[in-house]
Amino acid sequence: MRMRKQFDKEFKVKVARAALKEDRTLAELSSHFGIHTNQISRWKSQAIIGLSEIFSGKHDDRHRDQEGLISELYKKIGELEVEKDWLKKKSCF
Repeated sequence: MRMRKQFDKEFKVKVARAALKEDRTLAELSSHFGIHTNQISRWKSQAIIGLSEIFSGKHDDRHRDQEGLISELYKKIGELEVEKDWLKKKSCF
């Protein structure tokens, strides 16, 4: 059984950019990059969706949510460290 090819994100970006330029047909891009035209269309669509999210502000909301989660986790780590140190001191006596 053949394994699916895995493409790194840099390659996907390069293909999607070439497709977005629209200076060559999908068939030309397909033969140049060695990928099926459906895959190129899929990556192009994903790139367009990603661009619309960036300009709509959804990207910023997601980034803020991640920052809030990270600060919350660091706070919890600090609390656990303090608790661990306290328990170490108490267990020594």
